[in-house]
Amino acid sequence: MQGQSQQQAYDRGITIFSPDGRLYQVEYAREAVKRGTASVGVRTPDGVVLAANRQVSSPLMERSSVEKLHKADDHVGVASAGHVADARQLVDLARRRAQGEQLRYGQQIDVETLTRSITDHIQEYTQTGGARPFGVALLVGGVDDGEPRLFETDPSGTDYEWQAAAIGSNRDAIQGYLEAEYRADLDVDAGIELALRALSEPEDETVEAESVDVATITNDDQGYRSVPAEDLESIVAEIDAGGDDD
Repeated sequence: MQGQSQQQAYDRGITIFSPDGRLYQVEYAREAVKRGTASVGVRTPDGVVLAANRQVSSPLMERSSVEKLHKADDHVGVASAGHVADARQLVDLARRRAQGEQLRYGQQIDVETLTRSITDHIQEYTQTGGARPFGVALLVGGVDDGEPRLFETDPSGTDYEWQAAAIGSNRDAIQGYLEAEYRADLDVDAGIELALRALSEPEDETVEAESVDVATITNDDQGYRSVPAEDLESIVAEIDAGGDDD
């Protein structure tokens, strides 16, 4: 009984390490991320592609109310997997941080600096009593002075930079596909196709134009742009037909 009581103490206390150096609540937050629908980011020389499955629980639900991709600034986009409400809080934080940089210094915030601001905030909730970690992971993509950048945030408050990355359900299968098919010389259109193919890689997943969100952040004047569903239909049709990769 004593051992079980100690286990429960480590399990419930966010500020208590277990004897083997684990924070169980952070690990549970990672499990919450795995339960969220998948999101993918692909970095190309011309910009970053963000794509996300947007599943709804009922045919009566408006798909537009399910938000997976967010514009943080003209040059930064965010994709999420996990608890939607947690994602919104972090996106709002990112927007305030980006606006503050613009107002204070008259310039756009660096993507890496913005990501670090988010992860610093996330990390605070891994050592604060009476709180819980954020049950969400983010892909933060953007362009710094013409250079595309792509970062992933973790519920522990750690950030990683990627060329292509997946978060959410079926991450291992999707990430494996990206590792096999990614090329550094992809253009943005090819990056969109790769992202959609990756989302459809798991055997139990299908991608439909109306159930996926895609956004691009390019190093031209367009910046952040949501890709209309009609522009995705031909790509999705080719994927459903089993077309070969280019």
